[in-house]
Amino acid sequence: MKNVYLVGSGELTFDIIERIINENLKLELAPEAKVRIQKCRDYLDKKIAESKVPLYGITTGFGSLCNKNISPDELGTLQENLIKSHACSVGEEISPVVIKLMMLFKAHALSLGHSGVQVVTVQRILDFFNNDVMPIVYDRGSLGASGDLAPLANLFLPLIGVGDVYYKGKKREAISVLDEFGWEPVKLMSKEGLALLNGTQFMSANGVFAVLKAFRLSKKADLIAAISLEAFDGRLEPFMDCIQQIRPHKGQIQTGEAFRTLLEGSEIISHPKAHVQDPYSFRCIPQVHGATKDTLNYVASVLLTEINSVTDNPTIFPDEDRIISGGNFHGQPLAYAYDFLAIALAELGNISERRVAQLIMGLRGLPEFLVASPGLNSGFMIPQYSAASMVSQNKMYCYPASSDSIVSSNGQEDHVSMGANAATKLYKVMNNLEFILAIELMNGAQGIEFRRPEKSSPYIENFLKEYRKEVPFIKEDIVMYKEINKTVAFLNRKRIDY
Repeated sequence: MKNVYLVGSGELTFDIIERIINENLKLELAPEAKVRIQKCRDYLDKKIAESKVPLYGITTGFGSLCNKNISPDELGTLQENLIKSHACSVGEEISPVVIKLMMLFKAHALSLGHSGVQVVTVQRILDFFNNDVMPIVYDRGSLGASGDLAPLANLFLPLIGVGDVYYKGKKREAISVLDEFGWEPVKLMSKEGLALLNGTQFMSANGVFAVLKAFRLSKKADLIAAISLEAFDGRLEPFMDCIQQIRPHKGQIQTGEAFRTLLEGSEIISHPKAHVQDPYSFRCIPQVHGATKDTLNYVASVLLTEINSVTDNPTIFPDEDRIISGGNFHGQPLAYAYDFLAIALAELGNISERRVAQLIMGLRGLPEFLVASPGLNSGFMIPQYSAASMVSQNKMYCYPASSDSIVSSNGQEDHVSMGANAATKLYKVMNNLEFILAIELMNGAQGIEFRRPEKSSPYIENFLKEYRKEVPFIKEDIVMYKEINKTVAFLNRKRIDY
């Protein structure tokens, strides 16, 4: 069972999720999960047979059509129609890793036994996951309130033999792939379409992917800032532990510790300084980078609660003999968290660009624009423009999606979270941040060369040695965008461990 994860055997964690994705683990339903799922389905079938009152979404229509009763022989058709009609996601295709996370999170939520689905329905989701049958989902269309209706509908169309998938690198009709595996389309029973479409799995999958990447970017931001500090001939005192302890925010303390570790053994940081203090973009790194760490940890805690929750509707409680139409699908907790994280990541880019600007001003013995012959060469003049452009763009993306709401379903769904929009624009902030940090690394690495023969710490010198194998010291003007792209690729491949 080493290469298998049992869905429904316990709570999902970030470590488990990373193992599933990075080690290509297969998914199986835990025996206890099968029992929970079947118990809930049996209860629902019995309740439908005995109930003399309408059950929302089970024996009625959806949204503002909740007052329309459906006959027993049409309950399955109702659920299939729901998936077909709601498959309205549009825009750019979602990446395969996010698709796999969506399937994992939905299967996990259904395994908790409050959704009324068939065991075979959950098993087919796992079949798709295990065989890399990737439904095609697009990034726009969810209001983040009745769950992620449109993208989840696109995700689960192939279960009923409709829609398109990628399989073995080719885009194909879902039914042809089902035939190739000998799988019959799932015959949905009452409530199942609603269980598949209600839920926050699009928001959650995008958010988990973003948070895992943001943790890595946070570490890279510290390392790159430490390189810039060395290039700028900055002071170590603002990173000492005593100053962090009298304002003991956890992220601030961690940042100070990280810098002391990164700079241990540096000749540059330890020599006497002619200046008594550094600009805020260097001196306040513990406070700014630290606040981003604290924000990231908060958002991670929200996500861990969310991905281990039941977020479809109505919710079924067999032991309490209750079927409750509530609002667990509403994405407000995620919407706030993603907007918060976007601001925190944008600030990493904001302060990074200011360090870039300080490095090219010709201060503290560095040549203007970090080239030996400025004038004939523009050097690092324009990479700062590019960084400034992306910093400004990130400020636009930091407009809070969660501050908006648009009425839908003829007034029945009259407040929505826009959590999906918060999740997708978070990507744009992170993509810009990657380029901004790459530009800072180019500048910082260039600046350190003008400090020779003094050396930085062994850790930083080893890192720069690897970097120089791919991106050279720039003696005279070259085409810069290629070097920026190579730097981004280097940072994406490089594991930062300190």
